[in-house]
Amino acid sequence: MSQQPVLSFYCVINPNAGAKKTNYKSEISRYFATTPHHIAFYVLEKGCSVAEIRDEIAKNKPDRVIAVGGDGTVKLVAECLLHSPIPLAIIPAGSANGMAREFDIPNDLTMALEIAQYGAPRQIHAANINGQLCVHLADVGMNAHIIKRFQETNIRGMAGYAKAAWRTFKSKKRIKFILYDKGMMLKRKAEMLVVANGTTYGTGVRINRDGSLFDNKIEIILVKTISLLELIKMRFSKRIPFNPFKTEIIKTKKVEINCNRPSYFQIDGEYIGKISKLKVEIIEHAMSVISK
Repeated sequence: MSQQPVLSFYCVINPNAGAKKTNYKSEISRYFATTPHHIAFYVLEKGCSVAEIRDEIAKNKPDRVIAVGGDGTVKLVAECLLHSPIPLAIIPAGSANGMAREFDIPNDLTMALEIAQYGAPRQIHAANINGQLCVHLADVGMNAHIIKRFQETNIRGMAGYAKAAWRTFKSKKRIKFILYDKGMMLKRKAEMLVVANGTTYGTGVRINRDGSLFDNKIEIILVKTISLLELIKMRFSKRIPFNPFKTEIIKTKKVEINCNRPSYFQIDGEYIGKISKLKVEIIEHAMSVISK
């Protein structure tokens, strides 16, 4: 790879992410020891705040900030870099790594660090949902319920997610949604509603075929019926169209959504709680992310 100027990296590590027992601080230090670049670390602890991390980033004045963890860690670091000129790099270390998958960042640590070091920044949009930042995917309904159950179990990784999914799938219920978009009112029944900046969950399910982190549009995906065939299409095929009677996609920049009852809600892999209303608005030119 071509030579580059000496850079300063600030690495935010979630030591509790995922199922692996990797000492990321040690491994990352070993990688950068063979380079001329500077590296500093912030290890996340319980109760740490966005303001605290943002202050530490400002003190260190890095050229790039590296988030080491899953989608929740990426979201936390992204909150610190919103509208900042400092780009975000991602080292996937969570149970599900949707944002890393979005940028084709491999789970191999050395390969991911090479992208963090040599990759180019690309500007992306994000979303404001009820006053909270969403970088990747948020949803109401079944998947949020799975995440809640997953976070309550002591089984990490895909095994824990599969167990939570099986329990939730047996008790899934449809929700009545009312969407107010561009002066129109739409009424729909669905088992899950997704607010999508990105396209693909960390499980590999491509929920949003029409979307991109670079198109300055948000997609609302209404999964009216969660069926095995639709899930197979989302996971393994980019060509077979979704069944419009089971999955509907609406492009927007701003929308308000009401639910007929309080329903499970998650943002970027973190369970938030039950909600009955969503106010969604795009954040254009939100931040830069390092990619290949």
